[in-house]
Amino acid sequence: MLDSRFFSYKDTVLSCEGVALDALAAEYSTPLFVVSRNALVEQYRAFEEAFSSLSHFTCYSVKANFNIHVIKALSDQGCGCDVNSGGELFRALKAGVDPQKIIMAGVGKSDQDIEYALQSGIFMLKAESLSELRHIEAVARRLGVTASVGVRINPNVTAETHPYITTGDSKEKFGIDEGSLDEMFDLFKSMKHVNFMCLDMHIGSQIFDTEFYHAATEKLLDVLDAARAKGFSIDYLDIGGGFPVTYEPQKPATPIEQFASVLIPVLKKTGTTIIFEPGRFIAANSGVMVTKVLYRKRNHIGKEFVIVDAGMTELIRPALYQSYHEIIGVKQQEATIVADVVGPVCESGDFFARGRTIDAVGEGEYLAILSAGAYGAVMSNNYNGRLRPAEVMVDNGRTSLIRKRDTFEQLIENEV
Repeated sequence: MLDSRFFSYKDTVLSCEGVALDALAAEYSTPLFVVSRNALVEQYRAFEEAFSSLSHFTCYSVKANFNIHVIKALSDQGCGCDVNSGGELFRALKAGVDPQKIIMAGVGKSDQDIEYALQSGIFMLKAESLSELRHIEAVARRLGVTASVGVRINPNVTAETHPYITTGDSKEKFGIDEGSLDEMFDLFKSMKHVNFMCLDMHIGSQIFDTEFYHAATEKLLDVLDAARAKGFSIDYLDIGGGFPVTYEPQKPATPIEQFASVLIPVLKKTGTTIIFEPGRFIAANSGVMVTKVLYRKRNHIGKEFVIVDAGMTELIRPALYQSYHEIIGVKQQEATIVADVVGPVCESGDFFARGRTIDAVGEGEYLAILSAGAYGAVMSNNYNGRLRPAEVMVDNGRTSLIRKRDTFEQLIENEV
């Protein structure tokens, strides 16, 4: 969804912070991701303002958009990072993030990931199984260090969202089941190279109903009570991310202030510092993808297709999650058509919209696919020999190329 402070029509052309998107498309070609730096920063500030009365620490979930310029824009505001792998940790460090503001999640961290995290001096590793706890202890012992560890608890709360992005249900792979708590506490008491400092949860993404957060938080507080009864001093609670954003104007996201009003009274009583991990909430509506209309065609049953130069290789969310993204003409149009907006990839699932009323763009004109700042460029791939697109950041009218487009040579550079 467009935020008119950062994306708006100027002289009939859609612009990002005053820079015309058709001019950017002409300069950098398409498909093209365009990110507003100020949209990123203002969304982070809105989150911080909502929870300002709570002792907390915000770690941007870099999996949403791990471009180092995006990470740096947020780090410059004081934000930390939640990383999910050694590669994401490398990116965060390259962006200049203080290691003591980095936490590492991930249900399948390798020993190499754990070693890299410990050697980098990050704030905390989050364990998701008893086996992983043993691996962290072994690596820490070998390195002669003490690992600061949080434990992700699976609260068995099934939130109403797409099944592929629900993560707090016992049927899913994430976290330590509440039935294993006594064994977990005993394991911690036997460990000499692990400091148990945090309890963590994450129930999924795009959660509109505050009650799911409230219910899961209450379960986490039960575990906190049990841990303290066993003699553990838990100084941090990590309640994850998953706060919603608006993709469809007809389905506005629950305001972040509403989540704050529900969660702050509960969390204040814990005497802990709260860690948040917003990713999509910060990044999604800070970026758009610009794509060129290659062809228009109509079949014998009267179905209209708008074929664009972007596909599921650039923005996989519609194919993977059946996700809705608003699509508008970069140049304002007076007329509309009903069409499927499809890409060039050799898959029937390569579409952005089906039977959608869109601006009546012609061949050679541009469409903007909105809310593409999260899980767009970061999930792009080279299927069909496609070249991953360029990324541009706009900051108060200044434009920076923050990722070059792939080249053919890069497609084979690692093949031996």
